[in-house]
Amino acid sequence: MLRILDLRDLTDVDYRALMPRAEFDVEQAVAAVAPICAAVAAEGEAALRRFSEQFDHVVPESLRVDADTLARCEADLEPNVRAAFLESIRRRRAVCEAEAAQPPRRVELAPGAVVEQRMVPVSRVGLYVPGGVAPLASSVIMNVVPAQAAGVAQIAVASPPQAGFGGLPHPNILGLCHMLGVTEVYAVGGAQAIAMFAYGVAGLCPRVDLVTGPGNIYVVAAKRHLRGTVGIDSEAGPTEILVLADDTADPRFVAADLISQAEHDPMAASVLVTPSPALAAAVEEELAAQTAALPNADRIRAALTGPQSAVVFVRDVEQGLEVADAYAAEHLEIQTADARAVADRVRNAGAVFVGSWSPVSLGDYSAGSTHVLPTAGCAAHSSGLSVQSFQRAVHHIDYTAAALQEIAAGVEDFAAAEHLPAHRAAISVRRTR
Repeated sequence: MLRILDLRDLTDVDYRALMPRAEFDVEQAVAAVAPICAAVAAEGEAALRRFSEQFDHVVPESLRVDADTLARCEADLEPNVRAAFLESIRRRRAVCEAEAAQPPRRVELAPGAVVEQRMVPVSRVGLYVPGGVAPLASSVIMNVVPAQAAGVAQIAVASPPQAGFGGLPHPNILGLCHMLGVTEVYAVGGAQAIAMFAYGVAGLCPRVDLVTGPGNIYVVAAKRHLRGTVGIDSEAGPTEILVLADDTADPRFVAADLISQAEHDPMAASVLVTPSPALAAAVEEELAAQTAALPNADRIRAALTGPQSAVVFVRDVEQGLEVADAYAAEHLEIQTADARAVADRVRNAGAVFVGSWSPVSLGDYSAGSTHVLPTAGCAAHSSGLSVQSFQRAVHHIDYTAAALQEIAAGVEDFAAAEHLPAHRAAISVRRTR
């Protein structure tokens, strides 16, 4: 089912250029979403309603979900689902509170010369939660909890209206919002939701400072198009998993984990990197058997047989680490002997899942970690969504007169060297009092 890519004989090459990736043409999608964003900016709610009819085939009676509906959706949650939501919230909040506990960083460079870095929360954020094939209620937790832990004062959530629910977003999404105390929820999806957040819509939704959350290519394109008008977290592409495994791995587990990400989308990437042909053969058998038993087998097969998925043969785990770092996977599983030691050497990954008992599915829901992670190799330079994503680092510069006098001459010389006499004068005027 997976194509074979053999790198065993290669040395001193750019593995990233050789590894499989899904084609994800955001620029082409930007051309499609630009008129949508412009219409929302110019027409406001009328445009949102028109696009709701065009793309979602349903127009909600009210684009903002009322408080009674949110409460009813929480009350209607199945008890076991509600319990799972609560435990996921508890674990995610515990990790976020640890992230938020960082004290201000204060450095006294000389007597009376203090620079302090303070983390200041964004004032208002818009969180996007996908609907469609998989209504990702888990994304409510992954976005809302770190925003709350960061101290964000205003949190708004948007999710596509669903014809099957009378134009409301999925009830699980609404119930989770109510559990988390989010009262500002919109039945708006796609690029138009991002434009609503970025520009604001009079009488409906004030503009936000930052938009976060995953979405399809049109949501990603809208975030790229509107970046600068509004802050964004990232441009997330199709999901991906890379499993680095040797002959100690259980092929049932490896196959199940590759399949779990393949079911997201036909463009999802599932990559096995291994020095063991025997493991690869056993995984192939498991892929066929496990996929056949699932109701969404066609979507899974499309992802596993696509050009973005493969078995990659390497000489050993050492070369496998080089390949994994070059690929910089969104999700990286280490299923090898001494997995902890191997994982500690990973440089590039959105999240690292250590050993056979830490599958990606755990991280998607209730590990306590984030599932909003960089894709398409961006893990080489970017991080997943965290408390810090909702904060800005602000330096406070607090010098006494004596501390300024001590360094004034050097600053004047520096300004003169850059031919900025007014900069120099701003120091000199304080030396001649």
